Amino acid sequence: MTPAQYVQEKAAASGSSFYYAFLFLPPPRRAAITAFYAFCREVDDVVDEARDASVAATKLAWWQVEVQRAYAGQPTHPVMLALMPLAADYGISAAQLQAIIRGCQMDLEQTRYLDFAALQQYCHLVAGVVGEVAAQIFGQSQPQTTQYAHTLGQALQLTNIIRDVGEDAKIGRIYIPINEMQNFDVKAHEILKCIPSARFSALMAFQAERAQGLYTQALGLLPDADRRSQKPGLMMASIYRTLLARIQAQGFPVLTERVRLSPLRKFWLAWKVQALGRM
Repeated sequence: MTPAQYVQEKAAASGSSFYYAFLFLPPPRRAAITAFYAFCREVDDVVDEARDASVAATKLAWWQVEVQRAYAGQPTHPVMLALMPLAADYGISAAQLQAIIRGCQMDLEQTRYLDFAALQQYCHLVAGVVGEVAAQIFGQSQPQTTQYAHTLGQALQLTNIIRDVGEDAKIGRIYIPINEMQNFDVKAHEILKCIPSARFSALMAFQAERAQGLYTQALGLLPDADRRSQKPGLMMASIYRTLLARIQAQGFPVLTERVRLSPLRKFWLAWKVQALGRM
């Protein structure tokens, strides 16, 4: 299997909404974003799949060294072999990849966040930087697009957090800020035991309202000159915002089920942005 085939299979197998946005890109940009996304999946899977935190930490340390080796001209992993020939063309730096790894390390070091400011730092590393790199690959031409990409990445990550509350609770993680849980009188043990309540629904409505506000803010930050090049990001925004609206409409059943959009629905939303230029 070639490195290009490896990253293609890694991206496709994830079933992520991001994959649908890649389909409409020209081949060189599609190759770059696929390799970059495969890198993100590799380091994220280290944390999600490892049963032993020390083993996961060792694997992430290996990835830190691998990034250093790759940028010194000696990549060994199929993902880095696929990514490095394209990294310079799209301005992908070692510092950006290391930041994403640091975000994954945070999942090994803490399972709670005191307030939204603390959560924002996590979101910056695991989603904001990812958005920044993606915008570069898509064809960013305006400096302001970086802020758009960071804000959109944060909105997407908050949507993931809302969707995955129950699944995260099963492995002892709660990403909802502690002070906001206190404001709504929701106890950590209620979330960890997946006990729904009107208080929990109100807390999640507050989280969803914040995420929706960030989508609106992000779209307002995107310069008109980059609107065409950033269509893949707009596709992701459309898919995730539709998912968030479905979760809201269903009353936030996220403690006991994972709300999804069908592959056909995702493809339709992506195609609509591509064909009509709007969400």
